Amino acid sequence: MTIDFQKMGGLVPAIIQDENTLKVLMLGFMNEEALQKTEETGKVTFFSRTKNRLWTKGEESGNFLEVVSITPDCDNDTLLIKVHPVGSVCHTGADTCWNEDNKTDIAFLQYLQEFIQKRHHEMPEGSYTTSLFNKGANRMAQKVGEEAVETVIEAINGTDEGFIYEASDLIYHLIVLLTSKGFSLSDIAAELQKRHK
Repeated sequence: MTIDFQKMGGLVPAIIQDENTLKVLMLGFMNEEALQKTEETGKVTFFSRTKNRLWTKGEESGNFLEVVSITPDCDNDTLLIKVHPVGSVCHTGADTCWNEDNKTDIAFLQYLQEFIQKRHHEMPEGSYTTSLFNKGANRMAQKVGEEAVETVIEAINGTDEGFIYEASDLIYHLIVLLTSKGFSLSDIAAELQKRHK
């Protein structure tokens, strides 16, 4: 990765985004040394313009930003860093520097899809998802049917908590089945978007 640090006098902006929620958490600046330390430690380190030194986010609070990926933009002068935040991000105690809540939302389904696809590719032993893939499409389809029935039962005669629990099982098993058939939630979204027109 070649970054153009010269355009802004040795610094580049680093946009910090939550890997799961896709919320932008904060913006900082990095010099070459800060980027190198970030890559080496797996924790986001900035160059503090006010302190005139390297500053690892969380070095005092313990609220580190654990790096998932680092991607330069098309001009190689801005970084997008996807992270798993540990605790609040802003010094004010807020989840983000724009005082937004950083709660898990619909974007988590994309993360789950990617996790299940990774399981399908790697097939680690001892994983429940791996065991489903090993049992084949018939068993996966049967599990979707079972979870659908359980969801319906909870919707009619159960509790709200039970309904959400069973609906979550249904979605999980549906994603596993989609993955085994070479599809994803994006394919469902595209079909629904076509119908919406």
